[in-house]
Amino acid sequence: MSKNKSGLWSFFSSVQLAIVLLSLIAFFALIGTIVPQREAAVELAGRISPGLFSFLQKMQLFDLYHSIWFFLLLGLLSVNLLICSLDRFPLAWRRFRSQAEPQKADAVKDLPAENTFQSALNIQKVADAAANLLKKRYHNVAQANEENSVFLSAQKGRFSFFGVYIVHLSILVLIAGAIIGSVFGTEGHINITEGETAGSFNLRSNNQSLPLPFSVRCDKFIVELYENGAPKNFQSDLTFIKDDKVVHSGKLRVNHPIEVEGFRFYQSSYGVSPEGKATLTLLRDGGRRDVINVAKGYAFDLPGKEGTFQVLRVEENLMKMGPAIKVSVRSNKGEVTFWVFQQLDKIKEANPGITEQIPMFNPSLFRPYTFTLLGLEEKYYTGLQVTRDPGTLVVGAAAVLLILGLLLMLFSYPRQVWVKIDRQQDKALISVGGRSHRNKAGLERELQHLLAEIKDRLENSK
Repeated sequence: MSKNKSGLWSFFSSVQLAIVLLSLIAFFALIGTIVPQREAAVELAGRISPGLFSFLQKMQLFDLYHSIWFFLLLGLLSVNLLICSLDRFPLAWRRFRSQAEPQKADAVKDLPAENTFQSALNIQKVADAAANLLKKRYHNVAQANEENSVFLSAQKGRFSFFGVYIVHLSILVLIAGAIIGSVFGTEGHINITEGETAGSFNLRSNNQSLPLPFSVRCDKFIVELYENGAPKNFQSDLTFIKDDKVVHSGKLRVNHPIEVEGFRFYQSSYGVSPEGKATLTLLRDGGRRDVINVAKGYAFDLPGKEGTFQVLRVEENLMKMGPAIKVSVRSNKGEVTFWVFQQLDKIKEANPGITEQIPMFNPSLFRPYTFTLLGLEEKYYTGLQVTRDPGTLVVGAAAVLLILGLLLMLFSYPRQVWVKIDRQQDKALISVGGRSHRNKAGLERELQHLLAEIKDRLENSK
């Protein structure tokens, strides 16, 4: 790269740009937390003007993490990190490749008094003891012998030069994993009635049905309620079947997903299945009373052969008026369709004359029968969120790289140490010094430990 770098290169290699981009990403993430996303935005539509809602929708603020703005910021941050790394890596590589310099005798000049001491042993024994210690604790140990002195040098922690670049790489891999998951991943939902099996789920984006490579059976659904009726806890006992064999089974709870063959299942909702059974009474003019259990689609001939009765729908809470079933009766006079409510007396009390105003709410619409709904058999369905993220392994690799880079940056640092042994009459003067681009205090402690170990070895060799 030329020394006179282009303005574009300098722009993308600046730290200031990285700070601005990270600030913008944090700001958009905050917006994504405050503004309802995707399905949750439907509730917001009723509280703001249609024009404002349409504008926010066009700006993709209701699906911000899949918006062109967010992808653009991630792309710019990736370019910034890449060019920053390429711009500064050559210097780090030169420092990594640099060797200890044994000929640099002035490295131990002007040392404090605590970094030097004398020994009665001859200079060669002192040099051998110091060299063995350095080889044990450091790398790239070099030695230079002069007429009245020996100079030793060693290095350690050179790989920490690459810590920041490994962190940069981890962020790039993390962004790649997030984009892979966002573009190629799938997300949807599935409702399974207790005791039934499903082999597909509906995509969140277009509600299209997508098959699963296995089937899911809800063996049991359990819900615990507070005294006010609010859900306290709910879970699903699920069994996953493939080729008529159980491949996995487990209890699915809120915030405790189950993963099978790359698909992750979350417990997201539940409800009472409209496919449940209803208990119905048929009171015929003259006093005859029949009780029968019915379900959606169930049909039978009325006891007096007046027509054919069929259940069209089963509703847990129709228009907030309680349980109801929609029925039809076909006879030679035609077809009559009406609703049968469980709480009809309360409905009439709150709305006098409602059966006259709305004939479909009259359970006696087909004479000579009056129909009464005694209750519904509650059969729950479990609502599961289904996701498949092909970027998960990439994000996992990014996490490993991030931890490795942080360990190198926080718990290691590059340093060089020097030991000079000078002959002074019949004694040896030992001087210990060092150099580090950072963590000066840590280097001083390390030099004092090195001095103490050299003294101890020399004392034991007498």
